[in-house]
Amino acid sequence: MIIGILKEIKPEENRVSMTPAGAAVMKQKGHSILVETSAGSASGFEDSAYIRAGAEIINSPEEVCKRAEMLMHVKEPLPPEYDLIRKDHIIFTYLHLAAAEELTRILIKSGSVNIAYETIQKADGSLPLLIPMSEVAGRMAVQQGAKYLEMAQGGRGVLLGGVPGVEPGNVLIIGGGIVGTNAAKMACGLGAKVYVLDTNPDRLRYLSDIMPGNCFPIMSDPASLQTLVQQADVIIGAVLIPGAKAPKLIRRGMLRHMRKGSVMVDVAIDQGGCFETSKATTHSDPVYTVDGIIHYCVANMPGAVPRTSTLALTNATLPYAVEIADKGWKKAMKENEEIRKGANIIKGKVSYKAVADAFGLDYADIETLLS
Repeated sequence: MIIGILKEIKPEENRVSMTPAGAAVMKQKGHSILVETSAGSASGFEDSAYIRAGAEIINSPEEVCKRAEMLMHVKEPLPPEYDLIRKDHIIFTYLHLAAAEELTRILIKSGSVNIAYETIQKADGSLPLLIPMSEVAGRMAVQQGAKYLEMAQGGRGVLLGGVPGVEPGNVLIIGGGIVGTNAAKMACGLGAKVYVLDTNPDRLRYLSDIMPGNCFPIMSDPASLQTLVQQADVIIGAVLIPGAKAPKLIRRGMLRHMRKGSVMVDVAIDQGGCFETSKATTHSDPVYTVDGIIHYCVANMPGAVPRTSTLALTNATLPYAVEIADKGWKKAMKENEEIRKGANIIKGKVSYKAVADAFGLDYADIETLLS
C-alpha cells in the first residue's frame, strides 16, 4: 500500500503522524511511504531522516494525496484539504467528528473510508490511540493552569504548591480517566490540594490506592461539583464519552460563584468542551476571560511539545497502520474488532452512532457494511 504522511496545517500544530523509524517499519513490510516536504521538521525529524528510512519526499500535499492510498494525519482534515480527499482514500487520523458537522458532511460526500484514532477501542474499553496524547494533555493542563494563575498572566496570584506556612492552591479535576489521572499526578507533585471527581466507584477506589495523600477522589454529583468549583484555583475538564460530544458540566451561571482570576483548562475541547463557556483557542492566543475566570481551551495541546508527542503517538498508531496497510481496511476491520470500532464514516455511511446522533444523521452499523 502507498501511505501518505501529510504536513499538519492546523495553526501551531507541530506534530507529524509518523516518525522515520515508523516509516522504516512500513518499508520493511513492503509498503511505500510518501512524506510531504518538512512534515516532520517541527518535531525534530528532517527530510533526510525519512529518506534514510526509505521514504520518498514529496513537494506538495496535492501530489501526496494523488498518489497515496492511505492518508495519515495527526489532526482532522481542514478546508484547504477537503478537495484532495478521494473516494478510494483511507483517512487514518484523529477526527473528533461529533464536534465537527461540516467535516462530517464533507467526508460523507467524499465516499472515503475514515478511521478515527480516538474511537479505536480495546476489549477492556481502553482507547489505545487516545491514551498517549491524553497523558501529554493531562500533564500539560496542570502546567498551563499553574502558569495562568500568575498575576502577570491575569491570574489570582496563587502558587499551586504553596510554601511552608501558606496553604497550597486547590485543583479540581473533573474526570478520573487518563487525562484526569495524569493531571492529578502533576498537580500532586507540585504540592497542590487535588480533588478528582468521577462517577465510577471502581475508578475512585483505584485512584485512592495509587495517588498520594494530597489527592482526594470524590464521587461526582451536582452538589459536590458546585461546592468544589467555588473553592478551586484551577479546574481541569477531563471528561470523555468516546466519539461523542462532551457534556457541559460547568454552566455559565456557576462562574460568578468562583474565585476571580482562577483558571479553567478544558481538555475536552476537541469534543466540544465540557464548560458551557468554552471555545477553541490556539497556542498563539490560548486564553480568554469570562466573568473574571481565565479559560484555556487549546484544541491541540500536545502540539506544543511535538517531539514527545510524535514519538508517543507513533508508538501507539504504528501497529494499527501496519495492519490496515497489510490487509486492506475491510479485512483489517473484519479480523480486528479494535480497528472496526475506529470506523466513523465508511463509503458515505456514518458508522459510529455517537456521530450520527450528534447531527441527526442515518446510522449504518459497521457489521452490516462489512457483510
